[in-house]
Amino acid sequence: MGTGAILDALGYLAAGLGSLIEGAGIAFPGQVILLTAAAWAAARHGSLALVILIGFAGATAGADIGYYLGYRGGRPLVERFGSLFRVRPEHIARSELFFARHGDKAILVSRFLIGLRTWGSMLAGMAHMPFWRFQLFNAIGALGWAAVIASAGYLFGANLPLITAVLRGIGIGGLALIVLGAITLAVIRERAARR
Repeated sequence: MGTGAILDALGYLAAGLGSLIEGAGIAFPGQVILLTAAAWAAARHGSLALVILIGFAGATAGADIGYYLGYRGGRPLVERFGSLFRVRPEHIARSELFFARHGDKAILVSRFLIGLRTWGSMLAGMAHMPFWRFQLFNAIGALGWAAVIASAGYLFGANLPLITAVLRGIGIGGLALIVLGAITLAVIRERAARR
């Protein structure tokens, strides 16, 4: 079953379900699902506000589950499940250190960072961050994230004929150059982050 068939079956709920699974600490492409659900809604003249609301609700609920798991299971749980996704103990230690220094900001920023979006709520639970404080920053971050990602997807879906025409115009070679440039930038950033 392809993504289109899943979206046709689940509709708006796909946005919330993907966000919930990822927020609960499972490596899952929640951001891609939200983006795709918003594009699906635009193509069908659906509601952007509904996609944002459902994505926000799923992300918030998923993060609450992740927080609870981190609070109850602590570092042993995170290390055990982290190893399944090739997250090494030193990654967890660096994340803990970052979280200890920037707890509130980390919750806000983690929404927009791959990896931290999945593990940020567990780290907050492990650190025994007060739940009300976690909930406040989690809700603000989830709403901002859902609004940005869903809006981008909706814009993409609403302009699909134009995007298709542009891609046809630049051809495979032009598209390959754009992809190669994006990959080069990603590699440069990764190397700079390692230093």
